[in-house]
Amino acid sequence: MGSFRNLKVYSKAFTLAMNIFETSKQFPREEKFGLTSQIRRSSRSVCSCIGEAYRKRQFPKYFSSKISDADMENTETQVWFDFAFATNYIPKEKYESWVSDSEEIGRMLNSMMRNPDKFV
Repeated sequence: MGSFRNLKVYSKAFTLAMNIFETSKQFPREEKFGLTSQIRRSSRSVCSCIGEAYRKRQFPKYFSSKISDADMENTETQVWFDFAFATNYIPKEKYESWVSDSEEIGRMLNSMMRNPDKFV
């Protein structure tokens, strides 16, 4: 079945996390240990949870649990989008694009949770 890196959801999550990383370089210094680190951490965690889940895919319940963790991190990332937008650190267009991408990732993760046998 290949590598987790071949999963479309992983690719989309990785691209979003890298976009967040690049954009967050412009956040104010005082946000370094707040918003900047939190949005980076949660967006990267989506990818790491997908990788961990894929490695344990022979155990459907574990797989679904780790994919659920990825979905949770994805939702947390959306909360940080809200803060970044509300504080005017990102423009509306970027906010809307990130939310759209994150919601698509969420739909893909939910499909994986409902159909773990497709990945065994």
